[in-house]
This record gives sequence, C-alpha cells and structure tokens, in this order.
Amino acid sequence: MSLEQLTEGVREKVSSGGIEESVKFELGDTGQIFLQGSDVSNEDAEADCTIKMTAEDLADLLSGELDPTAAFMGGKMQVEGDMSVAMKLGSIV
Repeated sequence: MSLEQLTEGVREKVSSGGIEESVKFELGDTGQIFLQGSDVSNEDAEADCTIKMTAEDLADLLSGELDPTAAFMGGKMQVEGDMSVAMKLGSIV
C-alpha cells in the first residue's frame, strides 16, 4: 500500500473519534503518519507515542490481519514514548 492509502486507512479508523494524545507511525522509507484526535496527516511532528513498523505491517494491522499485541510481542512493532497511548490506540485499530 502507498503512504496515501495507509493515511486514508488510519483516517477511517479514527473518523468516529480518536484519542486525545498524539501518535506517530514511522514507516521507514515510506514516510510517517501523524494523528491526534481525528486529525491525520503526514507531518513529521513530535508525538506522545511513536510506533515504528513497516508499511506492510501497518496495512495488515489496519485490515485486522495482524493483532496489535502479537505485532508488538513478535517484534514487528516498536513503541517509543508513552506505552499507555499505544494501548489506547489498540482499541481503535
């Protein structure tokens, strides 16, 4: 999936309400997705929680093929910053 498709996928997930804290998905060479509340962009801003993973793994996470806990435990997702924010995000994706 392209960065635009992934950004739109995240936007759809948080359209009914996101979380107050900010989250940044760092997707290596693909780019980044920044979200706060239901606002989603590709800006590279400081976030309360940064999640590092591949674009392919994020696509699987958004489609429901990859469980967030399994991704974290399996090393497919690295979390920096406030872990409680990542856990809140898990209920949305």
